Amino acid sequence: MNSSSTLQLIAVVTGANKGIGLETVRQLATQGVTVILTARDPKLGNDAVSSLQLSNVLFHPLDVRDDHSVAGLADFIGAEFGKLDILVNNAGVSGLIVDVEGLKALNIDPESWLSGKATNAVMDTVIKQNHENAVACLDTNYYGCKRVTQALLPFLKLSSSASIVNVSSLRSELKRLPNEKTRGELADIDNLNEEVIENVLDRFLEDLEKGNLESGGWPLMLPSYSMSKVALNAYTRVLAKKHPGMRINCVHPGYVNTDINWHTGVLKVEDGAKGPVMLALLPLDGPSGCYFDQITMAEF
Repeated sequence: MNSSSTLQLIAVVTGANKGIGLETVRQLATQGVTVILTARDPKLGNDAVSSLQLSNVLFHPLDVRDDHSVAGLADFIGAEFGKLDILVNNAGVSGLIVDVEGLKALNIDPESWLSGKATNAVMDTVIKQNHENAVACLDTNYYGCKRVTQALLPFLKLSSSASIVNVSSLRSELKRLPNEKTRGELADIDNLNEEVIENVLDRFLEDLEKGNLESGGWPLMLPSYSMSKVALNAYTRVLAKKHPGMRINCVHPGYVNTDINWHTGVLKVEDGAKGPVMLALLPLDGPSGCYFDQITMAEF
């Protein structure tokens, strides 16, 4: 075990070989945090570490969908550091089949993307959703986050200043969910738990498979991605209630120009990382169980 680990903040950032994840690693490391950059692909992960040229950043492979891979990361943290102070759950996929060139040709303005006005123009034309990709999306963005968090919680509990940051999306906001009953279930913090969240996701997948998204009151714009982030926000609230000694929050990083939105975003990654980094470094009396739009607290 590293003898300086009691003085040094240790962070894990998932899905961090590019985009917001990589920039989050950079910003944390330049503030003196020792950061474990994780990615599925060892070459991409090691190349990302090399690109930063920071001695306090190291790589460890992680596939959030693979229990063995998650356990390997936990074993590594236990052996090397014995504790963890910061977990940034950033790994995510869109869960969609996209004709990128066709999408670019539509030249949709950012406001139409963010408001959902672009739904009819893109969904089922240049962007397609199928059941298999929806399952992969939920398994990465929600269940994958849960897998990693549960595996690393024992080490976070050993920290005197633990923070968990779940990188979410504007699509996560409950007001964007047409089904009033489902909105009510997920907003009811007193009765919210993992079973409630996962029952909602099961209903969503069933309706998707049957072609009943609209009649079921589910989001039509990026449906599986939206529901994965709705679930992630709800999980954030459940976790925060279970672990009142930690700061556990979720954040929409902004409409950032990255691969996950096929570079339709308008913000730089430097701006997108500001929210996750701020929440990662919250003081002991900082907020928990909250949703942030970039660096501003917002409504779930």
